[in-house]
Amino acid sequence: MPVCRDSFGRVIDYLRISVTDRCNLRCVYCMPPEGVVWQPREEILRYEEIVQVVRAAVGLGLRKLRLTGGEPLVRADLPELVAALASIPGVEEISLTTNGVLLSSLAEPLAEAGLARVNVSLDTLQAARFARITRFGRLDQVWRGIQAAERAGLTPIKLNMVVIRDLNEDEIEDFARLTLSRPWNVRFIELMPIGNEGDWGEDFPAAGKRFVPVREMRERLAALGELTAVNGLRGNGPAQIYQLPGAVGTIGFINPVSQHFCDDCNRLRLTADGRLRPCLLKDGEVNLIPALRAGADESTLQALIMGTVLAKPKSHQLQEHVLPQARGMSAIGG
Repeated sequence: MPVCRDSFGRVIDYLRISVTDRCNLRCVYCMPPEGVVWQPREEILRYEEIVQVVRAAVGLGLRKLRLTGGEPLVRADLPELVAALASIPGVEEISLTTNGVLLSSLAEPLAEAGLARVNVSLDTLQAARFARITRFGRLDQVWRGIQAAERAGLTPIKLNMVVIRDLNEDEIEDFARLTLSRPWNVRFIELMPIGNEGDWGEDFPAAGKRFVPVREMRERLAALGELTAVNGLRGNGPAQIYQLPGAVGTIGFINPVSQHFCDDCNRLRLTADGRLRPCLLKDGEVNLIPALRAGADESTLQALIMGTVLAKPKSHQLQEHVLPQARGMSAIGG
């Protein structure tokens, strides 16, 4: 099998695919109160174009796929895309990140199509706070979605919590306790400065006061017992995995800001409008749309993909206060 390496010798085997920039929530750290302007539908990659890009990428050595958004489940007929991707020789795993709102009805058809597992973005366990953070969402819909995903075998379930000071940091222990009785991976994530540095609205923490480093998150969990590192469970992503005494699930920490993990980065990102990005936290992307819609063959696409791989920077520059400006998180896909 081919192996794809960047200029620094890192193996690139993971492609995150945003299937839409649209979302059915308006989370405060992801979108401004007034929302964002959606990409015109004609500029969004068609499913057959996504499949074409993935075929080319797999031919270079990429093996693992994650579908993202926006919210991927708002894209019509998503199981059809999953089935098409799963049929590509060389694709080893397809996973999905979702807010869970629509998961209750889609978990089973997605699993039948070939989806392996899901990550659910969930920043609070309190219904009123959930509605506040998401601006109108319902927590009970997400819980039904998680239950449906478990029944469908989309496991292990991962819960992604973005920890924000004076908003939800007081729930870190509550999330960690979920792992005592459930075989879930709860992941605590540092807030990343991607298009969210402005005002979030009344009674939300001000910019510059929101960030909670992983070090503080771990300190809050000390009362629950000593965290033991779990070897061999890092998976496709950057999380450092631990376990509480007697827990059946695990706890992960993702610290892109306080201690970057760029040395181990193995991924590219394909935006919903066909831009291939070598780094989440730095501007710079390659537009695949012109080649795709001009009838490019696989070798032409592979040349564009390898050019993006070789343009992958050694690391982001958040510590030097160099922030991505061109797109917000909902337009990148995370």
